[in-house]
Amino acid sequence: MAQDNPLVYSTDSGRIVPAEEKLQRPRGDGIVRIQRQTSGRKGKGVCLITGINLDDSALATLAAELKKKCGCGGAVKEGVIEIQGDKRDLLKTLLEAKGMKVKLAGG
Repeated sequence: MAQDNPLVYSTDSGRIVPAEEKLQRPRGDGIVRIQRQTSGRKGKGVCLITGINLDDSALATLAAELKKKCGCGGAVKEGVIEIQGDKRDLLKTLLEAKGMKVKLAGG
């Protein structure tokens, strides 16, 4: 039962997790989902775009392009693109034009 990391306990770094486990995001199933969310945002709605299998830099450039075409703000957090406002229909047409399979999720 020998492991690569012989360290059992340390007060220096807290919980010890191998580096490859820290950096992995869940992979999508090939379907991009656009969902509207207002919970925890003081009633302000955002559209969450999940399921895009791109690396962080390509995801950031895609988010910048979507924000510019929608004329609103947004962010990329943990592999999820957040676009401010309810722009689901416009986002769907923009992503389908890029050849992605898109579904509107949620209510």
